[in-house]
Amino acid sequence: MTNVVKKHSISSELAQKMVDAAVAKASELGVSENVAILDDGGNLKAFSRMDGAPIPTIEMAQNKAYTALFGVSSQDFFNFIQGDPSLFGRHPHATRIAAWGGGFPITVDGELVGAIGLSGAPTVQNDVDCARAALALVSDAVPVG
Repeated sequence: MTNVVKKHSISSELAQKMVDAAVAKASELGVSENVAILDDGGNLKAFSRMDGAPIPTIEMAQNKAYTALFGVSSQDFFNFIQGDPSLFGRHPHATRIAAWGGGFPITVDGELVGAIGLSGAPTVQNDVDCARAALALVSDAVPVG
């Protein structure tokens, strides 16, 4: 069929397993997180707000995931715009963009199928560690560094 593009997106089953893995890691670390998984179009696929996770960080988790749909982590996105003052100056006006750590693309066989974002723990490193636990379920999605 012409004029139609075939694409892949994260399944609800994998999205929920990733949320569960991130929540388990957060429990192990003794922190409360909001965990958001978006599909490749930026739509919420799976979500969990752990008891005690701050309400304002619900949206932050989703925005970190949305930012990662650029194909880079939200921290790498921050590093990119930080080097160009014209981009950094425009960032606060971009809806759904979060330029701090905790958001990662989810890729399968090199294709972007979704993204994960976490927010709510006391440190960004906690967010990153919990995301890594979830990303371990997808072999080529595990962030480097």
